[in-house]
Amino acid sequence: MSDPTPTDEPVIRTEDRGAVRIITLNRPQVRNAIDIPLRLALRDAIETADADAAVRAVVLTGAGPIFCSGGDISTMHRMDAVAGTARAELAQAVIRAIWRTPKPVLAAVEGGAYGAGASLAAACDRVVAASDARFATTFTNVGLAGDMGIFASLPRRIGIPRARQMLTLGIRVPAQQALEWGLVDALAEPGAALQAALADAERLAAGPPQALGVIKQMLAATLSLSADEVLDHEVAHQANLFGSDDFAEGVSAFREKRRPVFGQTSQQHNQGERA
Repeated sequence: MSDPTPTDEPVIRTEDRGAVRIITLNRPQVRNAIDIPLRLALRDAIETADADAAVRAVVLTGAGPIFCSGGDISTMHRMDAVAGTARAELAQAVIRAIWRTPKPVLAAVEGGAYGAGASLAAACDRVVAASDARFATTFTNVGLAGDMGIFASLPRRIGIPRARQMLTLGIRVPAQQALEWGLVDALAEPGAALQAALADAERLAAGPPQALGVIKQMLAATLSLSADEVLDHEVAHQANLFGSDDFAEGVSAFREKRRPVFGQTSQQHNQGERA
């Protein structure tokens, strides 16, 4: 494997495009393999984006031709359960950050997403992939089963039978097949995955943030709830949204035959009208 990332290069880069934050895995010389510093930096970057009110959507991508080649095997060695737990929990913290933020998180995949890279992409709310990208859960190549939420996100996206084949056989799934299965949500021309994901993220960033957060939360919880519990949760969330500034803005915009501007407080809206 190539030399590690130079010390003067951050393992994560961030950039804002309006209300969209782009978080880039920045270890291209090792195909953005995930080591401990990258896990920590990625978790922090997602949590920072979550805490920033100016950020309404997040796009994860990779520097260079590959989204992510998986865990950095050059940093792995045999360890006891205590050390293994600590290492695995650092990986899970990244996924928890993606799932806990109410903001949409999108993956822009060029080249390939393998092992933990496939886990990372599958954990996102929307996956946009280049048409020549490949996906594979290659954990068994090093005697591992999988982590970073793969046993939650992959079956939910493609079903248990297909997830079983990917996990046990390590098959490489081309982007078109991944789209048909539901692992990928949209395809782009090679080299244009980030541009396409940004267009989707900008559309989501312009949407009602509270409602989008409820949708994300409800979809995550639905499989663990009974049908009656789903109805109860829908009522509770919808009742709160009826009292939101976004609902008031949406109704006003409909009546005034204009495009709604979501994410403003009543005070901001009133100031805008007076300006």
